[in-house]
Amino acid sequence: MKELLAVVVCALVLAACATPTETGNKTATNVNKATGTTTSTMSEAEVIAKEKEAWDLVRRKDFDGFRTIMASDGVYVSHHGVLDPAGTVNQVKELELTDLSFSDWKVLPIDKDAVLVTYTAHIQGRIMGQPLVASSVRGTTAWVNRDGKWLAMYHQDCEAKSAPPPGANKPAKGAASPSSSTAQAATGNDPIADEKIIWDALKSRNFDGFAALLAPDSVEVEPEGVYDKAGSVQGVTRIDFSKASISDFKAVKFDEDAALVTYMVYLPDVAPEGEHHTTIWVNRGGKWLALFHQGTPVLKMVQPVSAKPAASPAAKAKPRPSVKY
Repeated sequence: MKELLAVVVCALVLAACATPTETGNKTATNVNKATGTTTSTMSEAEVIAKEKEAWDLVRRKDFDGFRTIMASDGVYVSHHGVLDPAGTVNQVKELELTDLSFSDWKVLPIDKDAVLVTYTAHIQGRIMGQPLVASSVRGTTAWVNRDGKWLAMYHQDCEAKSAPPPGANKPAKGAASPSSSTAQAATGNDPIADEKIIWDALKSRNFDGFAALLAPDSVEVEPEGVYDKAGSVQGVTRIDFSKASISDFKAVKFDEDAALVTYMVYLPDVAPEGEHHTTIWVNRGGKWLALFHQGTPVLKMVQPVSAKPAASPAAKAKPRPSVKY
């Protein structure tokens, strides 16, 4: 099993992961100070403490304890697919952490019984005896209150990559964005149907319609960076979504006012192998809006590397951008 470098790192958590540093786009505001400000019914400091506890359970190989912090219907979205709690535990068992640090904490309330945290995890270690390259991972965990106990309902991570230089990304060619008055279906409490509505807007380059479907405080996590609403809207103008296909939907309900949907995205020239995408939808004043989105490129297998891999032409090759949104 000489696989997963980035992903074995990912396997670490259904309760721990990463967000980034600033990018060329307008990024989401980082919350680096655990001030005790109340978000949902847990403070920022309490949420961050739970994340660190999850990583410590993995570091100490306390897999029974690690399993108890996960909701029974929770999901972990990695480069390799969507795992249930049992699959998540199996994936982390072969991981040994030798160095671990965190940065760029951000806590985002979902509702009174759910809260989201993102941050960057900087990791070194071994997987099945093979050394891991020092890695930075962008990840997200959603914690939910189940009968008074906060459990990890959702985790997703992706390798952290450098943001493209300013001016490197230009708007994609395609039809002009339709008028904001273009008819658009109304969202509801079905996250799969809602996600299809948002993709219809992207495919038709209705960026006004796309923006109207995002919550004002929405956050998007991609390998190249973390974006606020303005950054997300700006990012989608650079991609031609007309040939995108989406499939393999799985919906998970947090409570009456929040749910997530995870699915696959295929897009020629950008993500032909596919990417795992997740959106969290929330009910804000009777209207369902997209609060959070993350994309993780598919990674089937990575060859093992030496502890100090030599540079190679392939390593210097320009990476293909991931799908924004």
